[in-house]
Amino acid sequence: MTIKTILAAGSGGTASGGAIELACRFARRFSAHVEGFHAKPDPLELVPYDLGIGTTFSDALFEKFTAEADARAAGVKADFVAALARHDMDLSPHAANELPGKVEASAAWREETGYGPTLVARRARFFDLVVLGRSERVIDNPYSDAVEQTLLESGRPVFLAPAKAPDTAGERVALGWNGSVEAVRAMVGALPFLTAARAATLISVGDKHQDSAKSAVEFLTWHGVKVKHINIPTLGGVGVGSQLLSAARDEGADLLAMGGYGRMPWREVLFGGATREMIGTSLLPLLLTH
Repeated sequence: MTIKTILAAGSGGTASGGAIELACRFARRFSAHVEGFHAKPDPLELVPYDLGIGTTFSDALFEKFTAEADARAAGVKADFVAALARHDMDLSPHAANELPGKVEASAAWREETGYGPTLVARRARFFDLVVLGRSERVIDNPYSDAVEQTLLESGRPVFLAPAKAPDTAGERVALGWNGSVEAVRAMVGALPFLTAARAATLISVGDKHQDSAKSAVEFLTWHGVKVKHINIPTLGGVGVGSQLLSAARDEGADLLAMGGYGRMPWREVLFGGATREMIGTSLLPLLLTH
């Protein structure tokens, strides 16, 4: 597997900077095409709603809402263009079908209007990797609409970047392993990073995943990944996510790849178990695959 297309979704909030910077960095690393993407809210969706006691969505409010949305979109695009310049790239005037076999890093910009999480999830389906920011809301809560919906509905690996891009990301990769289908998908989704990494560690928790972990190491070895396996004992009262995070940090990892779990009902258990802990507490970049 190779990464040839990357979606950098920027909301314009505090989370956008890290996502845009890392997406451009990866475009350079993998000689990939990166698309900066922003979803503008549709003011027409708010027209039927009362905005407060005695307040309706007047023409003046409509214009104000639209102006603010346009300004935010322009700001995200400016941040994207600035990140491209830092990496000696610029927006390409060509369409993808005009560049068969292109191997150099390239970039494009796209805006759509509507509900952001849905638009990002739909657009992400056609990229090898989608990079999202980890906002303050994600830190304080166990879920994020955009992260959850993209993870569950795009079918693509989701790279969750800190608000501020770290100096390195993906040079020392840890892979969380529990023998599940999601863990297998996470392993395959992380292959481009694993094969390019200076160090790779597969981390399992408890005794029951030892055999499958050995098979995973063998699979990765066939793909040219020099990986070591560490198994850590289950600790009572300590979540699996916390244990994975601690072990990854002990190994000096700058990226943790793991399976993402989503279940119904919505909002109560959008992320289950280890994934919830990682979303809520990790300062490491995360690569999640559902």
